[in-house]
Amino acid sequence: MSINAEAVAAETDGHRGTIGVVQGTALYIAAVLGTGLLVLPGIAAEAAGPASIVSVLIVLVLSIPLAGTFGALAARYPDPGGVASYVRRALGPTASRMTGYWFFFGVCAGGPVVAVLGAEYIAAVAGIARAGIPILALTILALGLTANLFGVRIAGWVQFVLTGLLLAVVVGVVAFALPAVRTENFTPFLPSGWGGVGTAVLLFVWAFAGWEVGTHISGEFREPRRVIPIATAIALVLTGASYQLLQIATVGVVGATAGDDAVPLLTLASAVAPGIGPVAVAIVAGIVSLGVLNAYLAAFGKLGASLGRNGDLPRWFQRGADPGTVPRRALLLTLAVILVYFAFMVWTDFDLQPFILIHTSNMVAIYAAGMLAAVMILPRRTTGWWMAIVAAVLSAGLLILAGSNLLPSLILAAIAVGVTGWRRWRMRRARSRG
Repeated sequence: MSINAEAVAAETDGHRGTIGVVQGTALYIAAVLGTGLLVLPGIAAEAAGPASIVSVLIVLVLSIPLAGTFGALAARYPDPGGVASYVRRALGPTASRMTGYWFFFGVCAGGPVVAVLGAEYIAAVAGIARAGIPILALTILALGLTANLFGVRIAGWVQFVLTGLLLAVVVGVVAFALPAVRTENFTPFLPSGWGGVGTAVLLFVWAFAGWEVGTHISGEFREPRRVIPIATAIALVLTGASYQLLQIATVGVVGATAGDDAVPLLTLASAVAPGIGPVAVAIVAGIVSLGVLNAYLAAFGKLGASLGRNGDLPRWFQRGADPGTVPRRALLLTLAVILVYFAFMVWTDFDLQPFILIHTSNMVAIYAAGMLAAVMILPRRTTGWWMAIVAAVLSAGLLILAGSNLLPSLILAAIAVGVTGWRRWRMRRARSRG
């Protein structure tokens, strides 16, 4: 362990966190299960047909080293800076600043996407006109922000309730759907060949993203070295089972037309439980959206405060970086960034694709940097270190797949380099005056 790591560990040991296994599992499930439930079963079935159920298994296996590495990092080095703090130890302040900016300003583009997806489902079920979607989306954003302004402890219990309701609704939809599965819908099994399975795998990679969220609030966990690995393992099993069962139900009930609808979960629920099904889906859409925002806002707040403490943002935002404190200033800055994205989204008539691409390209960059840092700072030949090596190779492959979508990440990286240059210029100028 480095000197910096020891300092962080000592600081965290003096603070007894409030998040236990149950709340931690709920936060991880919300971050990973996410809004993929609302759209991915349908579009994956459209890409790969019945073989899309294989793609879920493949991505679940691939997620194990990534989730395990982030769990090992969060348990060993609890720090509100999350991945950026690990990159700082391994690669220096400029690379850390890049990582922090990728998450705070890049991944933040997903915030309004989550809110709008939830709003669209609720509007479709409730018969609300499209003009009401902005109001519904802003309401979802406001509820998530309010929960976090009262602190991670309150947000953690809110997340526990939301995740419990989410899993209950998923179990209910699957229970109604599985008896209605028709075996003929599973033939031909590979209508698009293995290329279609590859496309579905790429889609589900984004569904299983989110394991890095726990790193930012790791200091709020009670006994992080024990709780975080357990919560990660439970969440991995539950999220994998949820996606797998929903994929089987979607293919088996809806069949080849699963990807024709913009709200495939609504189509599935309407097919197996007319009347109550759509209502259940509206509930699940609201729960998923609010749950994901609740988990991510907690991470954004702690990261923003950490960036302020390190001087990567104005130091006025550093309040709330210490364990047990609430980063209200950083949360308000997060809200401001989200509202800027939201304004552009309204201007583009809710064209979500550009904002999803900004979100995902920055996630790929964060994973690549984070896994490289993990290989460098985790104790060699431990389980976490071996998982980091595997995850680093997988992340490099994702970088290649991302291609030109990495442009927003490159812009934020250039800004980080520019900040480094500006700070060095100020230091030289101060020395020359002295």
